[in-house]
Amino acid sequence: MMSWLFAGLLGLSFLFGLLNGRMDAVSTAAVSDCAGAVTLTIQLAGVMCLWSGLMRIAQASGLTDKLSRLFGPLIRFLFRGLPAQSPAAKAIVMNLTANLLGLGNAATPLGIAAMKELEQIAPEKGTASDHMAMLVVLNTASLQLIPTTTAALRLANGSAAPMEILPAVWLASGVSICAGVFMAKILSRSYNRRVGRHG
Repeated sequence: MMSWLFAGLLGLSFLFGLLNGRMDAVSTAAVSDCAGAVTLTIQLAGVMCLWSGLMRIAQASGLTDKLSRLFGPLIRFLFRGLPAQSPAAKAIVMNLTANLLGLGNAATPLGIAAMKELEQIAPEKGTASDHMAMLVVLNTASLQLIPTTTAALRLANGSAAPMEILPAVWLASGVSICAGVFMAKILSRSYNRRVGRHG
């Protein structure tokens, strides 16, 4: 889907450049922006590598077990019936930790691992369970205490105070995650009531 979207954007850019007689500007923008994209990727790679490495160390050192116990009450509330020390819960905890640190790219593989674990214990194979839907909500709303990726982007673009956005980030992500969790719980109860399930 994304490949079609990007192909469409490129095609429209060339079409409108041709229709407006601005193909020289399109060519210049394509070359300069490609170089800028590579530079930005390298700048972000350092931040991603650092935190991804720390996540691996946390897993190897047993910190994930401690985090699972720390997040136990939250996991029990959000994922009712899921054991706090299960592989799925541990993967969810690491995913939430990465999101709290604002590491969207580092959180992605952890989220995929958590989703695979949840798929194995889902009551209906091939259908998203309540737990899987909640994980999607948490990753979409993504409460961030430290917006690392955004701060890195701001720093790369010349911001003198890349972390000055913290209050706005906390407010926006806090409101979005509360609304998302609330709706997920309400819809889950409504659906389970209709099909006669308890969860």
